[in-house]
Amino acid sequence: MMDLGRRIEAIDYSTVAAQLHERGHAVVEGLLTARECAALAGGFDSERGFRKQVVMERHRYGRGLYKYWDYPLPPLVQQLRQGLYPPLVPVANLWMAQLGLEPRFPDSLAALSRACRDSGQCKPTPLLLRYGTGDYNCLHQDIYGEIYFPLQAVVFLGEPGRDYSGGEFVITEQAARAQARVTVLSPGRGDLLVFSTRYRPVRGRRGFHRVAMKHGVAEVRGGRRHAMGVIFHDAAS
Repeated sequence: MMDLGRRIEAIDYSTVAAQLHERGHAVVEGLLTARECAALAGGFDSERGFRKQVVMERHRYGRGLYKYWDYPLPPLVQQLRQGLYPPLVPVANLWMAQLGLEPRFPDSLAALSRACRDSGQCKPTPLLLRYGTGDYNCLHQDIYGEIYFPLQAVVFLGEPGRDYSGGEFVITEQAARAQARVTVLSPGRGDLLVFSTRYRPVRGRRGFHRVAMKHGVAEVRGGRRHAMGVIFHDAAS
């Protein structure tokens, strides 16, 4: 098995881009190894390395727990965040151009982080999530401040049907004056899902129009579900 950096470089980003343009999300199978997934999930109970824990029920986000890592991020998390960002920039900037929006994103994650700091967004956003039986995550968007990158990712750390049942990843698309479209996904352990943070362009008869995107997690019917969120922009709090 090649090291993680080479696995990230070996992703077929042309296929990822085509899927993102077509449907607003793309799956990369088997990016992380079983050992890497187990190490990340097993670190959830640690009191070190995290800046904040959120009990979702307290905020009416759903049911479950998640923790934001603090800087410096764990090496594997930093490697994912730093390696995935540059190949996604062309998609992000094309989307902004198609929607007639001003933001253009820099080529490096370091430059994006500097822009976030200048805007008062200094808190890291990669997170580790845990759901037990009966837990779920309401539909939402991960914005965190004025600056946000229009793509984000999640890595699934368990195997559906073995480690847990239910807990499907749900994506909704809401165009103006139209019914919402729903996509339900059950990626395997180690799979990476890249998807829209807030909205994406869709071509219509009069050019591109904006389609709002939200994501969430269906109720876990049994077992325990872990996932890692990779968000590229930093948070104000």
